[in-house]
Amino acid sequence: MARPARKIIHTAEEKLELESILKSRKQKSGIHLRARMILQCMDGWKIADIAKANRVTSATVISWKNRYIERGIEGLFDCIRSGRPATYTLEFKAAILDKLEEAPPAGYAQWDGPLLARETGHSKHAIWRLLRSQRICLARKRSWCISTDPLFSLKAADVVGLYLAPPENAIVVCVDEKPNIQALERRTGYAISSDRKLIRAMEGTYKRNGTLNLFAALDVATGQIHGKTTEPAKKTKKGFVEFMDELLLDLPESGEYHVIMDNHSIHKRHGLWLDAHPNVFFHYTPTSASWLNMVEIWFGILTLKSLRGMSFSSTKELGAHIKAFQKAYNATAQPFIWKKREIRGAQLVNSIKNFCN
Repeated sequence: MARPARKIIHTAEEKLELESILKSRKQKSGIHLRARMILQCMDGWKIADIAKANRVTSATVISWKNRYIERGIEGLFDCIRSGRPATYTLEFKAAILDKLEEAPPAGYAQWDGPLLARETGHSKHAIWRLLRSQRICLARKRSWCISTDPLFSLKAADVVGLYLAPPENAIVVCVDEKPNIQALERRTGYAISSDRKLIRAMEGTYKRNGTLNLFAALDVATGQIHGKTTEPAKKTKKGFVEFMDELLLDLPESGEYHVIMDNHSIHKRHGLWLDAHPNVFFHYTPTSASWLNMVEIWFGILTLKSLRGMSFSSTKELGAHIKAFQKAYNATAQPFIWKKREIRGAQLVNSIKNFCN
């Protein structure tokens, strides 16, 4: 004789709670399935019909039904599990880290998962899991230029001080050049990628139609850009002074003008011009530290938003394009906020173990 099926004894409140779980969008789909099966049991459905309607086995329905009878709503949620025990030991971790300390095989520039697996005999998937757990990224790199300027601290403090606390009744501008901007002519348009996405496309071959030099000055307080394109031959001391004369005419009148720039030779030895403009003061970034000049940020924006992927039939067209972008940018320009992270040369060490737990 078959054993009688266990019945679910419930209250109206319990049923309403199950229905709210079923309607909730915040619960996982598995919880929805379990709540639906319990509600069907409450409504008198047969186990076989519930299993067929939800595309599960009868044993699954019976298992969750019994869980609900014994533990109520809490029985529908997964229990906290300790997880699968670690398969790989401290010896495995040490072996991989020791191998990373060695030079890669001849002909290779760096280690990667498959190469470590081949050399150590361990699974590449296990090696990748270990590297992720230790937050080791073998393919990712960071580079920086460490200034050896003996006056680095003084010069950097001078420049950053102008950003954070400029003198009263003074205008601070960052000046630099973007040389050799190429007027490349090529076919551009759109294409469908292999994963069926619509993407920008450009022909691999192109025609060079000359280059331009761009003098640019960033008004630190307003974010406005003052720019001038010239022929490459104009990137000289004379060309720089001509740009500075035009810049002073464009800027609002002020008691002082503080100009931040790098140590390029065309920026140096302008004593006569400075004597003629006693309210203009030049501030030089430390050597190998042009990243302290905020106009470099705008050069990156120009490259990304205006130049990359474009086609120009002449340098005249290129110059007009840059001028149009500058005008559009200035219409909504906002000042940059100085948030450079400190990067210390002492971070560069040869041993990977020093960073691992």
